[in-house]
Amino acid sequence: MSNQPTFNALVVEEDANGNFNKSIQERSLTDLPENDLLIEVHYSSLNYKDAMSASGNKRITKHYPHTPGIDAAGVVISDKSGTFEEGQEVVVFGYDLGMDTSGGLGQIISIPADWAIECPESLTLKEAMIYGTGGLTAALSIQKLEKMGAKPSDGPVAVTGATGGVGSISIAILKHLGYEVIAFSGKPEQSEHLKALGASEVRHRDTINEIGQKPIGRELWANAIDTIGGDYLANLLKQTKAGGAVTSCGLAASPEFSMTVMPFITRAVSLLGIDSVYIPLEDKKAIWQRVATDMKLPNLESYGEEITLAQTPEYLDRFIASKTVGRYVVNVRG
Repeated sequence: MSNQPTFNALVVEEDANGNFNKSIQERSLTDLPENDLLIEVHYSSLNYKDAMSASGNKRITKHYPHTPGIDAAGVVISDKSGTFEEGQEVVVFGYDLGMDTSGGLGQIISIPADWAIECPESLTLKEAMIYGTGGLTAALSIQKLEKMGAKPSDGPVAVTGATGGVGSISIAILKHLGYEVIAFSGKPEQSEHLKALGASEVRHRDTINEIGQKPIGRELWANAIDTIGGDYLANLLKQTKAGGAVTSCGLAASPEFSMTVMPFITRAVSLLGIDSVYIPLEDKKAIWQRVATDMKLPNLESYGEEITLAQTPEYLDRFIASKTVGRYVVNVRG
């Protein structure tokens, strides 16, 4: 580890014509905000929110130039708060990292100390980033279903956005915990990949909406994890078994949905919101202990493709073009 005065980072800049351009640039510590905790980043990961930030979405990032990256794993350089020791391995997810605070797609970050947690001993920094925010969200979704009483014997769990980061890790963890999984995807060419992750059946996502405008449908799955929102979320709820639940954590299809109250009052179906950004630090530590123990996947490295910092502009464009599959781990120093 070196306390270097300059470092490389992905920088997104807005030009005079309102276009947003991505490049790897040399940055200085003085470009970072004044915070207690300084971290040398070793690994990050790519998420859809990073792609939105990198394309100039002002709902995600208001001020440019900016370095995206809502995930980071690395080694403490210094901590004025005294929370962490120099050389300690830490992971950072959520809060304002990569939104309006320079993020994990830079080799050094400066953050408040209470944004970081110690990396669990049973996970390497790279493994932590294979999970990343996508894996954290998947784990939180499964844990919330469990708190509502979900168990493998209830029947299959439906997962939408199955080839995405949250969807793919959800399938793998559910299978690891003994659940049957029905995967829904708009990429039928990825069916064998999804079955290899653990899905027992793969269906086109549009089959969810074949119910049309009916207020309620046949009971087809015990529980569900929805990552895309819109009509898919509404129609998942309409076809969930009595007493089941559907978690909601994404809006790739739409942030809005319309439906009747019938599934809620005739089948006691529950809609569960998932927040992986601002959850209390103690809850974040607790779910990471599960990710590192009973939810830890065998052959974990096979679930993420490793790329370099120099490749991130290309891969972020792939997110916007819906040409990504699974998790992408960024070797920030490779």
